[in-house]
Amino acid sequence: MAFCKLSVDAIANNAIQIENIFINDFLPYASGECVKVYLYGLYKCQDASSRDNTLENFANELNMSQEDVESCFYYWQEQGLVQILEVIPFEVRYLPITNVLNHTKKYNVKKYGTFNIQAQEILSGRMITPKEYEEYYYIIEELHMEKEALLMIIKYCVDAKKSDNINYSYITTVAKDFANRKILTAKQTEEYLCKLEGQNEGVEMVFKTLKIKRLPNITERTIYKSWKDDLKFDDDVILYVSKSMKRPSFEYLDTLLKKYYSMKLTKVEDIENYESEKKTSTEIAKKITTNLGLYYENLEPVVDNYVFKWFNMGFSISMLEQISNYCFKTNVRTLEGMDKVLAKFYKLGILSEESLQEYFNSVLSVDKKIKTILENIGLSRNVNQFDRDKYKIWTEVWNMPEDVIEYATTLAVGKEQPMQYLVALLSSFHDKNIKTVEDAKNSSQIVNTTTHTKKFNNERSYTKEEMNALFQSIEEIEI
Repeated sequence: MAFCKLSVDAIANNAIQIENIFINDFLPYASGECVKVYLYGLYKCQDASSRDNTLENFANELNMSQEDVESCFYYWQEQGLVQILEVIPFEVRYLPITNVLNHTKKYNVKKYGTFNIQAQEILSGRMITPKEYEEYYYIIEELHMEKEALLMIIKYCVDAKKSDNINYSYITTVAKDFANRKILTAKQTEEYLCKLEGQNEGVEMVFKTLKIKRLPNITERTIYKSWKDDLKFDDDVILYVSKSMKRPSFEYLDTLLKKYYSMKLTKVEDIENYESEKKTSTEIAKKITTNLGLYYENLEPVVDNYVFKWFNMGFSISMLEQISNYCFKTNVRTLEGMDKVLAKFYKLGILSEESLQEYFNSVLSVDKKIKTILENIGLSRNVNQFDRDKYKIWTEVWNMPEDVIEYATTLAVGKEQPMQYLVALLSSFHDKNIKTVEDAKNSSQIVNTTTHTKKFNNERSYTKEEMNALFQSIEEIEI
């Protein structure tokens, strides 16, 4: 007989899927072991006919004792999610979660006599309804909060609101928040509330700065406490941010402080510098996006995701503007594309407009020399990557003198494939270790019929063709 199996109703409801109700209403309050057992049981239910679907195998597969597995299933039975059919042999049947929702748990009211009286005394401005009591019982029994702790929370809510007629949903929301924070005992609650009380002046000053004309509620006091305890912000930082906000609100202040914390900006001067840089960066972001032909109503993501990154890499403002113009003219018209271009320049150590100009001139200078070679051998085409690769081998790998290369071009003139002839000829020179024109002439039996050659021209001219050469030169750089 299968250890785990679905009821007929559960099968019909396709309950082998994990329902949102389980995740929202049951998972947060169950132990890790119990959650593990319940989910693995669902998995085993998918193959109820399996021979290994036994309590012993189930426990071994989860690396748990059989007693612990049984204990977990008894817990889920109390929650109404399973039914234990047999003890020997142990047999469990999974039930639809919807069944739980349709049956309100009945609490033993008799054991809450003293609690009910004390709660009603605190909320003397109105009568506590049976439904409200049920909510309190749920918090005590299901969330495992001590009665004394819940009474402290009720009293604190009344004091904070300065009213004994507050809505119970507010109280239960606060209580559940405490439970989520694992503040469950009277001692833990007292300590936590004392800390909140000690920060009343600070949070009320924030409200005054934000021009909020009411007292902060317990949730807001708790958030303020998290700024102090978790984010480690001093009061001067919190007040500075609250005063500098263009859209004053407590929620937005919380968002800003969390953002600053994530960026490790915990001092007033750090935040001031960031906001100053952000203003400048926003102006730069606007220029860059305009240069790229882009429009952003909100430039903050551009600043945070790109401009700050580029500044941190060391790029100057003028460099960013220059590259954005180059990108547009070479059909790189996205921020992602520009980012890749900048990554390549970063790898080359080109961070300023001056260093860019130097690199630009060097690339153009090489391309002009290659262009002269092509013209000397009778080719009128543009310089391509093949030409650049060959020229790099000749000059940087073989250390071939320029006058030897120039001489070789005179021998390639008139050939059917002059570039291929030039490559083969210079390769022959390299093999023979020829480093001078005289040696080249002595080694070659080919008569030089060209008496006039064009001189190399190093004058700068930034045509579109040349600009393309600049970007082509960095295409092979890996990032």
